[in-house]
Amino acid sequence: MSPPCHTSALLLVLVALAVAGAEQSEERSCDVVGDESSESQMERALLKKLEPLSHMRFNVTVEKGKTENYIYHFRVCREVSSTSHDFGGLVQTDRQNGKTTVIGRINETQVFNGSDWIMLIYKGGDSYGRHCSGEKRRAVIMISCKRGVTASSFSIISEEREKEQECFYLFEMDSSVACPAENSHLSAGSILLITFVSLIAVYIIGGFLYQRLVVGAKGMEQIPHFAFWQDLGNLVADGCDFVCRSKPRNAPAAYRGVGDDQLGEESEERDDHLLPM
Repeated sequence: MSPPCHTSALLLVLVALAVAGAEQSEERSCDVVGDESSESQMERALLKKLEPLSHMRFNVTVEKGKTENYIYHFRVCREVSSTSHDFGGLVQTDRQNGKTTVIGRINETQVFNGSDWIMLIYKGGDSYGRHCSGEKRRAVIMISCKRGVTASSFSIISEEREKEQECFYLFEMDSSVACPAENSHLSAGSILLITFVSLIAVYIIGGFLYQRLVVGAKGMEQIPHFAFWQDLGNLVADGCDFVCRSKPRNAPAAYRGVGDDQLGEESEERDDHLLPM
């Protein structure tokens, strides 16, 4: 083989290996049960909602006497072991002999929800031996709402294998992704009030800085539109004085204060009795 042909063949092999490696490194995600054309939009939306948990791994150990000692490995819409390529989303490992059993696979997924929970179901697990008529295992994971927590408290609740059919493993965990969206509790009046107060604050602070830095005002003159607010205060005071008084404005006062003798001339009748007769 000539050198150019040898180089071309080598490049093709390298490209093929790179493509194969990229396909293997890309993790597979949940596939809803049924044809792609008939998949529920609600299920797709819920799987999208669970995406923040896909990079996390969860484990729980269960020990019942000397006969049952297992570790359960769980991932949300990802394979527990990407090298096995068995679609195992929830896998049981026997700690005594190291045997692994796929409880549920992500390529047979069902998902639905309520007001504050999401139920994720992996079907198509390894077949039972002596239980449940030899049907395939199934994992049911109840994800309950807990705000402020990405994911926690993964645990197994029970294994129902005494029935003839529809046996399952039940797990539960807490996560904020199962929580409903929080609605704003602010009323329209509250929003308007906040907006009004914000505008007043901008007006006062901005006007103060303009008067001080640009105009060069000092003291009370730094208040924006000080003359206007001063006149407005006087007008309001005059209005209150006019409206709220209960007697005519020209009526004499009913009492004389200590300093009243300094405010005007005394009445002519006050000293009449001191004049000589």
